[in-house]
Amino acid sequence: MAEITSALVKQLRDKTFAGMMDCKKALEETGGDMTAATDWLRDKGIMKADKKSGRVAASGLISVTASDGFGLVFEVNSETDFTAKNDMFVKLVKDATAAAVANGGDLEKTRQAMSAEITNLIATTGENMGIRRMATMKADVVATYVHNPVADGMGQIGVLVGLSGGDKEKMMEIGKKVAMHVAASKPDFAKAADVTKDLIDKEKKFFIDSGATAGKPENIVEKMIEGRIQKYFAEIVLEEQEFVMEPGKKVKAVLTDHGAALVGFEYFLLGDGIEKKQENLADEVAKML
Repeated sequence: MAEITSALVKQLRDKTFAGMMDCKKALEETGGDMTAATDWLRDKGIMKADKKSGRVAASGLISVTASDGFGLVFEVNSETDFTAKNDMFVKLVKDATAAAVANGGDLEKTRQAMSAEITNLIATTGENMGIRRMATMKADVVATYVHNPVADGMGQIGVLVGLSGGDKEKMMEIGKKVAMHVAASKPDFAKAADVTKDLIDKEKKFFIDSGATAGKPENIVEKMIEGRIQKYFAEIVLEEQEFVMEPGKKVKAVLTDHGAALVGFEYFLLGDGIEKKQENLADEVAKML
């Protein structure tokens, strides 16, 4: 039996694109025989799966779940919508949700727990996939919303809203409405205090450079800038936005009316930030030929 050296493991990895631990396992199982180890990886579907790891996976599902003041939202990607709606993929996301809850929302632990199941499904579907990102929320009440659900708690947009306050039933009711508001309005920050000074200064400079304050007295300019910043907050801050279900009233005021205070929110849009190369049909056919 050949000695399983790091050089031998690297050689097999370079040949098959499989993971280092998978290569080491393959060599151990085959007595260090490179050809047999390659066949072992192919039989296990590992080589096929890892070769696809460089392909862009921008489709998939956003999953949300919450209970007892703890919620999490995460994204599991596939390459196509067709696979994302497949029962096997939905089961994968369901299993990943359970694993995420069990691991307290730890992304890396969840990835490790789901590694074998993801690898097997890659080998079955022929598509790259993986758990991309995750966020958690802790509050007295965590409300959720899923847009365009394809299964319970899974869709293309997922939102968590954390609230503190008094009556939990009332907070849950208004929390769900605020979560729907977040999905529609896409705020960048929960509260005005969360907006960085750099962003505020940038907005002030943009307003002044526009010429709107030119020739105005200093005291008027200060009021105009303050008004502009308040308008800016109304665009990007959840508490300061006009509540979509009660026009003319800010989200913060609506929450106060229900005896609730905002803790925070999380908004996940499927594929957000992933750069996917666009190809036309002619190019795709040419590649196939």
